[in-house]
Amino acid sequence: MTSPASPEAPTTPKCLFCRIVAREIPATIVWEDEHALAFKDLNPQAPVHCLVIPKRHLVGIHHAGKDDVDLLGRVFHGAREAAELLGVSGTGYRLVVNQGEHAGQSVFHLHMHLLGGRPLAWPPG
Repeated sequence: MTSPASPEAPTTPKCLFCRIVAREIPATIVWEDEHALAFKDLNPQAPVHCLVIPKRHLVGIHHAGKDDVDLLGRVFHGAREAAELLGVSGTGYRLVVNQGEHAGQSVFHLHMHLLGGRPLAWPPG
């Protein structure tokens, strides 16, 4: 979909998720703070499926460095808040991060899938 960009870039103009952060592309936002954003996935794989992203562009988890530890914690916090708002915190939910093409990453902006609303099978792959 999009090509990888420098993890130092605050946003990347052609990045789909950066465009959602900039409100250039509409999304159903579930939760937001100054560092992270959670929005519903357009192709849900479970009754509850949203994506949680850092607002600052990072290509993927492997591109995050020591200086990004706080930001990664904020993304996890956003997932927790979104799960609460979407009503799956009591029954359980899964968090998935795909790193790279072989793992299924199709948008090269770090994102976490929050899936729930039904029993989820294991193993997932």
